[in-house]
Amino acid sequence: MRGACAPTTRPPDARSELAHTALAALESEAIYILREALAEARNPVLLFSGGKDSTVLAHLACRAFHPARPPVPLLHIDSTWEFRELLQFRDRFARRHGFELRVHCNEAGRDAGINPFDHGDRYTAVMRTEALKSALDAAHYDIIIGGARRDEERSRAKERIVSVRGPNHTWEPRRQRPELWNLFNFRLGPHESARVFPLSNWTELDVLAHALARGVELAPLYLARPRPVVARDGQLIVVDDPQRMPLSPGEVPEERMVRFRTLGCWPVTAAEESDAETLEAIVAQTLRSRRSERSGRLADREAGGSLEQQKREGYF
Repeated sequence: MRGACAPTTRPPDARSELAHTALAALESEAIYILREALAEARNPVLLFSGGKDSTVLAHLACRAFHPARPPVPLLHIDSTWEFRELLQFRDRFARRHGFELRVHCNEAGRDAGINPFDHGDRYTAVMRTEALKSALDAAHYDIIIGGARRDEERSRAKERIVSVRGPNHTWEPRRQRPELWNLFNFRLGPHESARVFPLSNWTELDVLAHALARGVELAPLYLARPRPVVARDGQLIVVDDPQRMPLSPGEVPEERMVRFRTLGCWPVTAAEESDAETLEAIVAQTLRSRRSERSGRLADREAGGSLEQQKREGYF
């Protein structure tokens, strides 16, 4: 069917059997939440960063409504410091699966030259948080579907699957509603919206295993490739745009075999050395890893190791 989600196939090996056990339950739950959320929504949107979580979530939206086109647009907040490979993947994914893609950035912040090298937390607030809130306000979205998982960061463990946001998209964890017996309350008061997280009960390994079992293409940045990097404070930063990369005296980019476990803005997202060139190898490497998934997010350190304040102010 033209414009409908492109079909995917499971590889015929033992990993595909995982889709019929624990992953089957997670997939069924996520599809149920997606259908319930979109049935209740007046004007929904699905946040799409191009990372593995939002990619799997968008793919589940395809499965939930196949063979029709996905009944929800994708919204990407472009910080203007995105990996070029990620932007190419974003456009290709939306085209292939029949999604309407909406892109928003803070043009005032771009014109002011706000950047991650000079402005730290202010950059995140202006180019991520404020950009997201202005995009949501401009289109009057009521149900905002995201790919956050509870295991990823401790403040996210406080989230409900349906997370009510107050005026200006503020979040108060003590005002979240109970969710018993998989019953979800989508009722909203004046100036309220809801962030809905169908992957709340998934883990990083669940997401990767699901992508492997269902044949979901992920952004190529997750695969190990030779990339130009500089070493800073014990972290490897990929020089994605040499024209905008301020190098310290004596710094010379060198090619190393690296990949990413998590994706953000390229100047503040560290890569790790790896020889995992396939999704199968990534799953095996993740099983052996003792490092936090977000250890490569340099912005988390500036936020004091917790994202709760950013969440309270309307990010995520």
